Amino acid sequence: MWFKQLSFYRLNSESIHETDKLAAALEKSPFQHCGGLDWFGEGWVAPASHLDSSVFTARDCQLLSLKREDKVLPAGVIRDFVEQKVQEIEEKELRKVGRKEKLALKEQVTDDLLPRAFVRTHRTTAYLDCRRGWMMVDSGTASKAEALVSKLREALPPFPAALPRTKLAPHTAMTDWLAAGEAPYGFELDADCELKDGSENGAVIRCTRMDLTAEEIRQHIATGKQVTRVGLIWQEKVRFMLTDTLQLKRIQFLDVLQEEASQAGDDRESLFEATFTLMSEELGELVEALIEALGGLEDSQAAPATASAPAQVGPVAVPVENASDEKLPWD
Repeated sequence: MWFKQLSFYRLNSESIHETDKLAAALEKSPFQHCGGLDWFGEGWVAPASHLDSSVFTARDCQLLSLKREDKVLPAGVIRDFVEQKVQEIEEKELRKVGRKEKLALKEQVTDDLLPRAFVRTHRTTAYLDCRRGWMMVDSGTASKAEALVSKLREALPPFPAALPRTKLAPHTAMTDWLAAGEAPYGFELDADCELKDGSENGAVIRCTRMDLTAEEIRQHIATGKQVTRVGLIWQEKVRFMLTDTLQLKRIQFLDVLQEEASQAGDDRESLFEATFTLMSEELGELVEALIEALGGLEDSQAAPATASAPAQVGPVAVPVENASDEKLPWD
């Protein structure tokens, strides 16, 4: 249940979808296995094995999960089968196989092998925090997070999701923190960071298990390097790596939270709900504090999203056709 990575999107409070509308929309696109000549299959599934619905609601948060299957058919395997068929034709018919015929053989071989290919499965889980106006995606990969957003736009067009635009660029803030040897209020510096020279083919310095207040770090900054990743600890509860693209990687929920969750649940169902509630509350507070440390959101995103009732979900904003292609203010 605990998220390990985090990409987050800003939602808008112009209107609010009801929970049953979201669940009904997702149930129209359930997960289906990729069979026959399909390269992949994807769709919505219950966020946990003991749940029946595609949406799990706790307080003002709605949890959902997108499952995807991909056929694994390496190009080298296809090439070997094509070469074998070409050799058989040339030996049997005593002629050279041309380029167009090889392309046709490649398509034939691919169609023959696809139904027998191995399948790789993965899930991307996310939740909508209606009270704070965020969508949290358990992924540190922009393409996977955007794939989930795109599927939500298909289910509830136009779906509101925009990458957060802060007044202060993350790399500028992180560089200032390390130059001062101090993290913003509520955070403390951990022991890992990455610094890059801004020039083309510039040097990259990665520090692991190191005192980030050391003079050596400040010397790198003084020579013009900027911090692109830094390890932080939030309220002695959550450890993570912050990147210059405003993603949280290598998230660890420390023992105090895990113990609190385990004490709140006696069975699978109650433990699941307690864990999700604790996690969503901590991540919500963490993201809000992080945004504040970066000078706040731009005015167009600053208005908080509020739910009019606990049973309601997902604010709707002006549609964004592809959030991953947005021009961020610090680019």
